[in-house]
Amino acid sequence: MRTAYRVQDVRAAEAALMARLPEGALMRRAAAGLAGACAGLLRRVYGARVVLLVGSGDNGGDALYAGALLARRGAGVSAVRLGRRVHEAGLDALVRAGGRVADDPYGVLARADLVVDGITGIGGRGGLRPEAVPVVRAARESGAVVVAVDLPSGVDADTGAVEGEAVRADATVTFGAYKPGLLVDPAREYAGALRLVDIGIRDLLPGAPELQALQHADVARLLPVPAAESDKYRRGVVGVVAGSARYPGAAVLAVAGALRGGAGAVRYVGPAGDAVLARYPETLVHPGPPGRAGRVQAWVIGPGLADTPGVADVLASDVPVLVDADGLRLLDPAAVRARPAPTLLTPHAGEAAALLGTVREDVEARRLDAVRELAGRYGATVLLKGSTTLVADPSPGVPVRVNPTGTPWLATAGSGDVLSGLTGSLLAAGLTARDAGSVGAYLHGLAARRAATGGAGVSPTGAGAYPYDGGRAAPGAAGGAPLTAHEVARALPGAWRDVAAAAPGA
Repeated sequence: MRTAYRVQDVRAAEAALMARLPEGALMRRAAAGLAGACAGLLRRVYGARVVLLVGSGDNGGDALYAGALLARRGAGVSAVRLGRRVHEAGLDALVRAGGRVADDPYGVLARADLVVDGITGIGGRGGLRPEAVPVVRAARESGAVVVAVDLPSGVDADTGAVEGEAVRADATVTFGAYKPGLLVDPAREYAGALRLVDIGIRDLLPGAPELQALQHADVARLLPVPAAESDKYRRGVVGVVAGSARYPGAAVLAVAGALRGGAGAVRYVGPAGDAVLARYPETLVHPGPPGRAGRVQAWVIGPGLADTPGVADVLASDVPVLVDADGLRLLDPAAVRARPAPTLLTPHAGEAAALLGTVREDVEARRLDAVRELAGRYGATVLLKGSTTLVADPSPGVPVRVNPTGTPWLATAGSGDVLSGLTGSLLAAGLTARDAGSVGAYLHGLAARRAATGGAGVSPTGAGAYPYDGGRAAPGAAGGAPLTAHEVARALPGAWRDVAAAAPGA
């Protein structure tokens, strides 16, 4: 499992470690990891042209010490000063190793093979200062590989917000712990591929992490597995209230996801029964209302619902409920908070904005804040869909989970309906709302990647979710071809098998 910690926690751990070490030892430890990562990206260090963009903080010192190590291996290293001051000991180390301070930043950038962003650190707020913007643009336009030190300059480490100009890195080398902004959009798109360098603070980090990103082994431990004595009812029955005369396909897609989510049976309730049975004859169909359809262990309501009734009936039940799409329009926060069983809301950014009384752009700019606010306001677990899918528990001290799987091809009509059915089935199989949302999003994203790439997934450890390969692909972008929601549903068993193979003893 990957974990990400807030800046104040990382700094507290660093301070505790520095109190035990000789002065400057921690910075040199970080610089050694940074230099090693840069050397790997260069492939050949001797004769390479490296430019350091150096600000006033410790990130600038890390860059300078790393530059000194690269210079000793034969690289031509030039430092561009972009702060009112620079780390003097680091600058002295660079010069003694054969590096230099560049008078003309644009000249050295035009010939650079690799650019190191050490302008601002994890405490930076807002975008880049105006004087740094043209230099950063020149670095990006040079064609050189851009490596960020700890975090791309100009992005917010704690929230993932990007307010103004920021560095777009091909890779980010971060120290000690991931920061939330490295895993959450929009900042994640600026970070590129990630590499974590262990500097010895792991056991000193206080409290719970801000974020968790599950990997194959974590998800494998959560998958529902039938026992020898199981029957379809013991495995759980999920009820799906979806579709309408206008949108019968939403019902079919939600059922497609539900049938592949671990529950023993799927009970469909609504006006699209004929369409559902034509595609999935194993489904139990009832015209409604939900309260008369029979016993279920969880409900899914909302995909393609339009004005079809049923939301109030489902919310009045005593089993877990997943609310998506059209069902979200009818929610009363007080009614959700009063439910005796868990509720899982699965909005996209536009639906989340409507629930919060704001605009979509605000949600997309501050996804982590938005998902926490929604969970607190409704007293429900919230799965906020999007380029970064987040799962937040209503309890403020519980880490938010960020989903590391997926592909941009997943932005296609009906994919959210499949996710709703899949996740609702996991609820019926006995997973908590937080675990069901996390596992559902993980399998859904992995299935989409398999479908888009002809069967390629991520590695058994989940390492492919945030690749460190020196390339320019954004995290999770795995190439491939367009896909449909039904293809995502059909790929779910393969994704499940991939994950299950990572279970201990598998």
